[in-house]
Parts: sequence; C-alpha cells; structure tokens
Amino acid sequence: MAYEAQIDSLINLMTLEEKINMLHGTSSFTSGGVERLGIPELTMSDGPHGVRPEHGRDWSLDNAGNDSSTYLPTGIALAATWNPDLGYEYGAVLGREAKARGKDVILGPGINIMRTPLNGRNFEYLSEDPHLVSRMVVGYIKGVQDQGIAACVKHFAANNQEIKRAEVNVEMSERALRELYLPGFKAAVEEADVLTVMGAYNKFRGQYATHNEYLVNNILKGEWGFKGLVMSDWGAVQNTMEAALYGNDIEMGTDLLQMPNIDYNKFLMADTLLSLVKSGQVDQKLIDDKVRRILRVMFSTNMINGSRSDGALSTKPHQQTALKVAEEALVLLKNEKNLLPLNKASVKSIAVIGANATRKQGMGGGSSQVRSPYEVTPLDGIKRLAGNGVAITYAPGFEVTREEKANQQLIDEAVKAAKGAEVVVYVGGWTHGYTDNWDGGAFDAEGADKPNMNLPFAQDQLLDAVLKANPRTVVVLIGGGPLDMSRWESRASSILQAWYPGMEGGTAIANVLFGEVNPSGKLPVTFPKKLQDAPAHALGEYPGDKDTVNVHYREDIFVGYRYHDTYKVAPQFGFGHGLSYTTFGYSNLKAAKNGEGVAVTLTVKNTGKAAGAEVVQLYVKDTEAAVKRPEKELKSFSKIFLKPGESKEVSVNLPKEAFQYFDEAKMQWVLEPGSFIIMAGSSSQDIRQSAEISL
Repeated sequence: MAYEAQIDSLINLMTLEEKINMLHGTSSFTSGGVERLGIPELTMSDGPHGVRPEHGRDWSLDNAGNDSSTYLPTGIALAATWNPDLGYEYGAVLGREAKARGKDVILGPGINIMRTPLNGRNFEYLSEDPHLVSRMVVGYIKGVQDQGIAACVKHFAANNQEIKRAEVNVEMSERALRELYLPGFKAAVEEADVLTVMGAYNKFRGQYATHNEYLVNNILKGEWGFKGLVMSDWGAVQNTMEAALYGNDIEMGTDLLQMPNIDYNKFLMADTLLSLVKSGQVDQKLIDDKVRRILRVMFSTNMINGSRSDGALSTKPHQQTALKVAEEALVLLKNEKNLLPLNKASVKSIAVIGANATRKQGMGGGSSQVRSPYEVTPLDGIKRLAGNGVAITYAPGFEVTREEKANQQLIDEAVKAAKGAEVVVYVGGWTHGYTDNWDGGAFDAEGADKPNMNLPFAQDQLLDAVLKANPRTVVVLIGGGPLDMSRWESRASSILQAWYPGMEGGTAIANVLFGEVNPSGKLPVTFPKKLQDAPAHALGEYPGDKDTVNVHYREDIFVGYRYHDTYKVAPQFGFGHGLSYTTFGYSNLKAAKNGEGVAVTLTVKNTGKAAGAEVVQLYVKDTEAAVKRPEKELKSFSKIFLKPGESKEVSVNLPKEAFQYFDEAKMQWVLEPGSFIIMAGSSSQDIRQSAEISL
C-alpha cells in the first residue's frame, strides 16, 4: 500500500498507551486517536440505508432542522432491483451524506444470508442467494468508498437470527460455510476492496465470531488477504486475550444504562489489554498490526495528510436515487385479471385501506433508523398522482398495537369504504415496531425476531372482509420479507410487494399502481407458503437447542430455493419471481466452452405493448455429482431494458467457479467432470430455455 512507510513512522512515534487507545471506543461512535501526532478519532455511523441522525459521540439525536438525511429503501429492496448499477448509486448517496455529517465509516452493508423468514433484520440484508448478494454488495461498497468514506460490511459471520444473537453457537458444515455464508464477504474483500469488516455477536463453532481464529485470522486475513480493520459489533468482544490473538482490531460498545458516565478505559481492549502487553502475555507486534490496519483506513479515506471533498445531505439527486431504487424494487407478485395498472382517466373512486398507507417507517428498525426531511406515504403518493379527478377515501382498518386485536369498528368502516369504491388499494403487511421509535420489541427490527409469518394486527380478518366487499382489491405489502398469505392469496387478483421503500416509497408505489412505471423487481428471497416449508424450520434448527444454545444448520446448503427445488416443496412465490405489464420471449440459448469457462448467449424480446425491464437469470444444474447438489443454482443475471418489439442478445461468460462445489475432504473447490445444464429463466420457477454442456 502507498502509505505503509508513513504508517510505520507514525507507529514508531507512539507510546504503548496511545496505541491501545486506538483499539477501543472513546464514545458511542468513535474510537481513539492520537492528537499530538495528528491522528484523529475514527467516527462511525449507522446505517445501511441512510446516515443515522445520532450526534457524533452519543445516541442522542441531532436536532438541527436541516440535519436530515436521505432515507433509502432498505437492503432487501435494493436486492429486489437485481441492478448492481443501482447498488453503486445507492452506496454513493450514503458516502456523500456520511461525509457531509463528518463520518469516516458507514456501518453497512449488511449481507447475512436470509436463512429463516423470521429473522428481524432480514429487511436490512440482501438475499438468500450468495451470488445475488455478491453482485449487489460490490456495487454498494464501491459507491461508498469512491466518495472517500469507508464501508463496513457486516456481520461476519453466520449472524442469521436476532433472538439469542449474543448467545447462540452456530454449527454448520464447511461446505455450507463456503458455498452460502461466505461468498458475499469474499466478494466484498477481493472485488470491492472493502476497508472495514464488522464481527458478529454469535459464536461460530464454539468461539465468538468477532474474535474467531478460523473466521478472522485464517480466512478473512489469511486466505483472502484482508488488509483493513475488523471492528466488533457493539458489545460483542467477550475475551481480551482472544480479541488480541484472533484478529479483532477495534472494540466498540455502549452500555446505555451507564450513559453518560461510561469509563471507556474499562473496555476489554483498553486497560486490560495494556496490562497483558506490559506483563509480556501479549506481543506488542499484535498491537502494532491492529494500529497499522486502523491507519490504513485513515489514510485511504484522507483523514490524515489529506482533504475530503464536500459531502451533501438529502439533495434532490439523492432523493431521485431513492425513488429510482424504490421503483425498481417493487415486485408485482400477482396480476391475474390485469387489474393493474389502474387507469386514472377511467377510475373514478379508490378506497385506500390499511394503517401502513399513512405510516412513516424511517425511524423504525433499530440501528438503521433514518430521519429524513420528508417521507411520502402510500396514501400521499396515490393522492398526488390520481389528482382531482379520482375520489379517494381512506380507512385505516387496523391499529398498530401490542395487543394485535381486531378492531371491529375499524373493519366495518373499511368494508363500507371498500363497497363504495370502484377499486380498493389495501396497504398492509409488517411494520418496524409498535411505535414510531424502536422500542426493542418489533417485527422488522434489530434485537427481535418475528414470532411467526402471520400478518400482524388481525389483518387476515380485515383482508378477508375487504376482499368479500370488493374483489377489485390490490394488496400492497410493506415489510422485510415473506408472510403467510394462505387465508386470502387465492382471492386477491393483484399483489404488490413494496418492502420498506424509503422516503419516496409512496411516489414509487403510486407510479407502479397507475402504470407510470412498469414494475421490474424480482424476489431476492423465496416466499414459502407456510413457515414449516422454510428449510431452517423443515430440516434445520431454530432458534436453537434450549439447553446448549447451539443452532445446527442441518439444512446445510439447501437454503431458500435450493431446498424448495431439490425437495419438491412448492413455494407461494419463487425466488427471482416478479411480473411486468409487458411480456418477454426467450430464444436461441447457446452455450460453448470458452477457456476454463462457458460462454452463454441468448436473445430476449419484449413481446408486449409496454416498455419494460426483464431480469434474465442463469442457473446451473450438475446432472451427476459425487455429493448431493441443489437442483439448480443461480450463477449469473442481467437486467435489460426493452421497448415494445425490441430484442437484445444477452452474453455472459460463466467462469469455472460457476460449476464447482466445495469438497470438504480436500478442503478445496472442485470442478467435477461431467454434464451440466444451463438454464435461463424469468425466475427459479419459470425456466424458459436450457442447454447442456460437458466439462
């Protein structure tokens, strides 16, 4: 690296006490600097989809009216765009806004694999599929770091549930680790050159992940050659000696009960570590390595001997990026009777029903709270776009309360509104919490998992009544993942998955409902029909053994569609699924050897009457293998935009890695000679073309 000589000279000038001070928090969101040598504190900020409104040093909100940032759609929504270019734009917004708020590290992206639909942080994460995660994470990180701000990919590794997250010990096969749970982190390091990595709370094979010898020293810093810094999640360091030896570089954490009287010198990597070095139990070379990694991040982000360009907070272009991501993220799950798009010239009355139509979501979810200057709700968006020519009524239908009881009066009002309108737009689904602020007990939030996949607040009962009152009902779902639709899905002709769509979410929803935008989102996660159909619950273990707090990932590599396809369990909606207001034809799929890989070409044509975008998904099937392999695995995808009647040739080179599996006996990746089938489809459940090739 270009700064190594300067870094060495700085380390040589430091006292041991100054070095140790750099290895732990000095406030809620800073770690130590050395003022006399011109080394500043390192300032960090959540979150993965918007710069959080905390003061620089503590958890309190900054209250300046102009200190609001762009609330981007959450991680699962970004992944639903299947558009890595948008991932870069998304990251660039975060980088510029972090810079404007004086931050050095943005604590994102979160990329843990969606193992169970119940995980409270699925809304922050990207996908159940490692290839989709890998492609989206690279764009995001480069977008952030090209602004001169460090990204922090998290949570390394196997942090797949929030319940008991600081206690669970994850046990999984080496193959599952290598094939599913590590590829996104590997891409972040080797392709995106991420500057920082955050360790996880959980244990992995008996040792805490944030100072895990195998994960951090052997794989991250050893095999992958990671040169940046590893920081703990807040309060995740559990052992000073292990932290010293096994690769944790900065200990962060805050005991909210002790604020503001926290003695940061009592952190495990503060005075305790200092005494271990002085007594000769810890080699000072280990301390120097940690300091060196921190200084590399500082030099790479122009914190030392450099200057940063100006950042910007919630500008019009940033808000347009939020809108664009929201529009491309919306997934049209169902549109049987072509109820959508609505025609604002002919529709005279719309009943908007559901508390999520007016609920603002930005300040929910835990550490990913974002305070934005405005948030367009779905009702706002519909009213603005429909204009004065459409009569719009609103009925909440349900209350967001802890009791989750049906309110018959609200249901009756909703039914009356539904009967009196030509069309109903129902806006329901999940919420981040019971209140506008995170209270630690919620559905899509840090620190808690969902109790089940059922619609909360008795919405099944409400939807049942609304659909009976008016079958011309469009169901719009807010939330961070799958839910059980079994009570009403067959009677709902149109369903739109909106995720948590950010500050321009209502605008995006209205644009899709009225056909101003053709939906192009695809599911980044399988929607099972019921919880028992999810592999972690059908084959694996969750939330863990009651006595030992071990969680055995017995489903192994069969997560998401890999399980549904291989074990022939039909999903409600398959991975990669998403409809359009136009249609696409696939033809001329060809596959030929190209060096060690395979060159694939096919033609896609817009066969409908509207301009639109299709995500062409390439899956690979190994016809005969020495180990059990999934029915198919995603290995490439391309999002293409086509006018009516327009055709494009899609060309992809699948590298040899696309055909390999991890051999646990050899502890290496293996390409087993034989026949492979390459499949091109609009989803994992909708394969349009296939070709066989021998390797």
